[in-house]
Amino acid sequence: MSLFSLIAVFLIEQFKPLDYRRIVAEPLGLWAGFVESKFNAGGRHHGLAAWLIAVALPVVLLGLLYVLLYSLNPLLGWLLNVGVLYLTMGFRQFSHHYTEIQLALRLGDLERARQLLADWQGIATQGLSARDVSRLSIEGALGASHRHVFAVLLWFVLLPGPCGALLYRLALIVRDRWTADAPTAHNEFPIFSRQAFAIIDWLPLRTTAAAFAVVGDFEDAVHCWRTQPALWPDRDLGIVLASGAGALGVQLGGSVIDEGEVSDRAELGIGDPADVDFMQSAVGLVWRATVLWMLLLFLLGLASLAG
Repeated sequence: MSLFSLIAVFLIEQFKPLDYRRIVAEPLGLWAGFVESKFNAGGRHHGLAAWLIAVALPVVLLGLLYVLLYSLNPLLGWLLNVGVLYLTMGFRQFSHHYTEIQLALRLGDLERARQLLADWQGIATQGLSARDVSRLSIEGALGASHRHVFAVLLWFVLLPGPCGALLYRLALIVRDRWTADAPTAHNEFPIFSRQAFAIIDWLPLRTTAAAFAVVGDFEDAVHCWRTQPALWPDRDLGIVLASGAGALGVQLGGSVIDEGEVSDRAELGIGDPADVDFMQSAVGLVWRATVLWMLLLFLLGLASLAG
């Protein structure tokens, strides 16, 4: 059922792309903000109670709904799987931004590429070179493929029904919202949300990095994975970026010049500097990793039938 649900979601997404920000991110962000407004008294235990309400409770309720629908008719359970997956994962959450940036760079329209990157990632892009735009776009695509595809997919497989997909998406949105809203460094309210998401994301990060290594340059990917993430600001996501850069044989990270100021960042990967050609290579890497996942799910299905 998992494999058929994923295939259905990928097909639906091609014909009816989802406005993720308006339909998913903003409503769930409002839900996270509402729970925070009721529980945030600055203590870590307040954050724990709020997380249980904001994340655990919806996941449990969704699980009960799945069990009810599946008991009535397995097809109803499958339709619920497809609906939740459509809302919580998908390539279209980032691929259209990436494709438009790639096309603008191919046409030599650097100014449009900068604007598209700014709209996508919400960063200042004035003064970035074409290599900088390519580098930041590849980093964004590798990170987004993990957050919007592979991590959701893994939790969908691990937990019954669509519970895992909702768990990952809600936990990420709650962590980001509560961390951004923390008014002072002494506010311990968002600590549990960060810790919980770190636990939830621990295995998906490593499975995504492993998938990139298997379908790319394995030796360089593993070397970068082992030696470079500790220097990246977000060490966890650095695992995915380092492995992806090594698998592609491209240099990511490094300094970026923005409006006359140099932003120092650790270097990731081994090989040639990023450019628009490597952007296409990154697309191939992500799709090969997706095919690998689908093949594994197919084999698991066969094993289940044989059992």
